[in-house]
Amino acid sequence: MVVKPDWLRVKAPQWERVGAVKSILQDLHLNTVCEEASCPNIGECFNAGTATFLIMGPACTRACPYCDIDFEKKPQALDPTEPLRLAEAVRRLRLNHVVITSVNRDDLPDGGASQFVRCIAETRKVSPNTTIEVLIPDLCGNWDALNTILSAAPEVLNHNTETVPRLYRRTRPQGDYQRSLELLLRTREIAPWVYTKSGIMVGLGETDAEVRQVMADLRAVDCDILTIGQYLQPTQKHLGVSEFVTPEQFDAWREAGEAMGFLQVVASPLTRSSYHAEEVQRLMQQYPRKKEG
Repeated sequence: MVVKPDWLRVKAPQWERVGAVKSILQDLHLNTVCEEASCPNIGECFNAGTATFLIMGPACTRACPYCDIDFEKKPQALDPTEPLRLAEAVRRLRLNHVVITSVNRDDLPDGGASQFVRCIAETRKVSPNTTIEVLIPDLCGNWDALNTILSAAPEVLNHNTETVPRLYRRTRPQGDYQRSLELLLRTREIAPWVYTKSGIMVGLGETDAEVRQVMADLRAVDCDILTIGQYLQPTQKHLGVSEFVTPEQFDAWREAGEAMGFLQVVASPLTRSSYHAEEVQRLMQQYPRKKEG
């Protein structure tokens, strides 16, 4: 068993603020990936009054052995009120930047693309100045569905490659590394004004060279933003941790990524895909892009 090091300790949250955010989420019957996936930053994010919304869930149609989201429950029919409730939560929380993600819904013809679009549209109605980031699944390679999501013009499209190609069979058996890269490439081709983003976990047995190759592959499809974080085993039934990567190694990857041309690299033991996602607003000011047409 690999012993968890001191640098992975999380600060205790201010429970009064956490309770206020949880109260809003419970009142509106909304799921968050913060809670469903046992994110270690839940206290910090809830303290800051932010959350990453998990739509169409919480039951996933895939069974990735690293993920704590439930895959044993039967997926539910899409709720037409969910976009309205999500938009109301954005309004109540006064979010400047919101991240909307989902479980995999391989049971739906469009992978849930239409629900993403409705959530974006309703959020824009009540909070037009809020920037929107969607963290989407691979949609089983349905590029029409991807085009549907991009037609709603989110500011950021995030899709995680999760790990290095060699470990896909063990960690992401229903995923496809090349398909994930193609999704990011097609996003750039369809909507060049959208900021693209991807993330990987480390500590699953990958090598430094493999991580750097993934970084190079992401730059080859012109990915703008990269997140790298330490994998943490949610429960004993999930994949175990092979290694706890040092903060110095994360710093080295961050520096390498910046040298490769990423607009932003967020790399640390506790980094997650949506961690400090609101910082993209600074990038949008520094590297502005205008939608065509």
